[in-house]
Amino acid sequence: MKSICLIPAKGLSTRLPKKNLEKIGGTPLVGLAIQKARSCNIFDEVIVSTEDTEIAKISKIFGAVVPSLRPNKLSVDPATIVDVMLHVFETPDFVVQKADSVTILLPTSPLVQIDDIIEANQLFDKHSGCTVLSVCETDFPPFNAWLITEKKELSPCFPDSEYKFTKSTECPKTFRSNGAIMICNVDSFLKNRSYRTDTIIPYLMPKERSIDIDTLLDLEIARFLMSN
Repeated sequence: MKSICLIPAKGLSTRLPKKNLEKIGGTPLVGLAIQKARSCNIFDEVIVSTEDTEIAKISKIFGAVVPSLRPNKLSVDPATIVDVMLHVFETPDFVVQKADSVTILLPTSPLVQIDDIIEANQLFDKHSGCTVLSVCETDFPPFNAWLITEKKELSPCFPDSEYKFTKSTECPKTFRSNGAIMICNVDSFLKNRSYRTDTIIPYLMPKERSIDIDTLLDLEIARFLMSN
């Protein structure tokens, strides 16, 4: 079975410009992601999708394949990871056309470990046909969340939930995607135009390794954690 790793790395980030080129320990985030993917020794190809010539150049230096630059419109809202994947898969000369599975690895999750990537792929192999998504436990139960109405009044976010007025310590544990790893079957994705399958298998990661860099503060926290 042919397996590839796809690393989306845009240059047109808004809150933290060029964040995929920010460095931790002297290595740009996109370079760290490529290094970890290649060190797994489970991928036939490690591919970077970007619209940025500098990111493309650095990605090639670190050993990734960058077949072609993607359109700028795929690096700004409302474009999604699905749009990026479809562009990659439908590029005529693209190697991923013959891949069986694809692992999406985001440079903005630099605390993901090589073992995480390998173990998540082992889960995927075990649960044939199901997408694997990395998650971490939420800090606060969403059942207790509030919305602010147009009248500036609080309204329960989930008014029909049996837990809406339950103490957070007594609510069931909830989990969120941490933005680090997603693995899916290529044929299934192309058929459904979605990575979501009827059953999605969680790969659980600790919160301290689930930082998703979107701001300068996120970056500084990641630098601190990785230096210790």
